[in-house]
Amino acid sequence: MLQGKKILLGVSGSIAAYKAATLIRLLVKEGATVKVVMTPAAADFITPLTLATLSKNEVPMNISDHSSWNNHVMLGRWADVMVIAPASANTIAKMASGLCDNLLMAVYLSATCPVLFAPAMDEDMWHHPATRRNVDKLISYGNQQIPVAAGELASGLFGEGRMAEPEQIVAYLQQHFQQKVPVNKPLGGKLAIVTAGPTIEHIDPVRYISNHSSGKMGIAIAEALADAGANVQLVLGPTPQQTSHPDITTTRIQTAQEMFEAVTTRFSQADIVVAAAAVADYRPANIADKKIKKGEAQLHIDLEKTPDILRSLGDTKAPQQLLVGFSLETNNEKEYALKKLREKHLDMIVMNSLADAGAGFNYDTNKITLFDKNGREQSFPLKSKQAVAQDIVSAIIELQHA
Repeated sequence: MLQGKKILLGVSGSIAAYKAATLIRLLVKEGATVKVVMTPAAADFITPLTLATLSKNEVPMNISDHSSWNNHVMLGRWADVMVIAPASANTIAKMASGLCDNLLMAVYLSATCPVLFAPAMDEDMWHHPATRRNVDKLISYGNQQIPVAAGELASGLFGEGRMAEPEQIVAYLQQHFQQKVPVNKPLGGKLAIVTAGPTIEHIDPVRYISNHSSGKMGIAIAEALADAGANVQLVLGPTPQQTSHPDITTTRIQTAQEMFEAVTTRFSQADIVVAAAAVADYRPANIADKKIKKGEAQLHIDLEKTPDILRSLGDTKAPQQLLVGFSLETNNEKEYALKKLREKHLDMIVMNSLADAGAGFNYDTNKITLFDKNGREQSFPLKSKQAVAQDIVSAIIELQHA
């Protein structure tokens, strides 16, 4: 798949820059032609000579060099794809803002090819609102984020923020170069938003309110939509579950408010929204800034409602947009599901019950009934969540063409 492809690798200042050597070797082995552009900070972690030797091409670094000052335009036009790996928090911020103070940024702003970026930073930096906003901007520009990994970080802590491994980046590129919208992909060209996982609502710095959602069902739906040709934006709550599907971009959130903001800012561009997340209905009205100490026999916490994401989307959606909700109940399941379908102006609702063995949170299986706005009802037996996701996506495709 990569034979003869021209790949421009941008390397920014991160400890993960050492992985660029392995990435280049793998790409060259696959038959790709690789050229590399570095930031000056990247040279503190790996030498230009190393990357030039492996790529068999000169590695420009300084925009003021006589040999490279005007080369950024040609590099941006030469490549079939540009991959920035690692993309540090600083480089991502510059990309989002359009800053151009080094050769890598000049090449990025001149690139006429697709741009993929593989973030690499510590977990707190990755989850900082500024970084989340910058990543969202890059995605809105049409860039593709290669999902971050979780594990040991340079700080010695464990968490999200690790750059994807070189093998994963190569696999992502192989998928990228496959034909994006074959004729047998009925959702080709569609943008879908999927919410998945739980939310957490903080009580104090060490405690929070949450639920048992694993995110498995929502991730399976996101992957099924992507397999059907859709470009999927996955808004994922705090869960160890993740996806490496190349047509899914993941935005990690924690609270209901963060999920609300992540979804509503993207909603106007979406063709399909599937709200599979288990969003907290209430949150503490006041979050203690210090750990609440054990004292009285009882502790009373005032709660306030969180934003109703589904209602907000249902109230503002355009006629051509398709909105799907979930209803997980313990009793009067059909009654509550139909009420939610009607009151929140949904096109379809997926009902499941905690009373059904093997359904609900944390299982790898689920048992659902679908109700749509046209009065159609479809019940399915217990299946794997991947098979359930296919049933849901098939129903979405039918509604799209109804």
